[in-house]
Amino acid sequence: MFDDEAVRKPRGHEVGMAIEAMSVGELEERIAILEAEIARLRAAIADRQKTKAAADSIFKI
Repeated sequence: MFDDEAVRKPRGHEVGMAIEAMSVGELEERIAILEAEIARLRAAIADRQKTKAAADSIFKI
């Protein structure tokens, strides 16, 4: 009748997901995941800006 497997917790974080039942530790873990993702996105933006600046300098008339 009942599943003996432990309840699976999501590995990532989805914007808007329910957080009411999460502990302080789980919330801090989510924050760390999101901060790491923000850093990754900022690095991707910086790389693209460098590539665009290099291309712009080549094609500058």
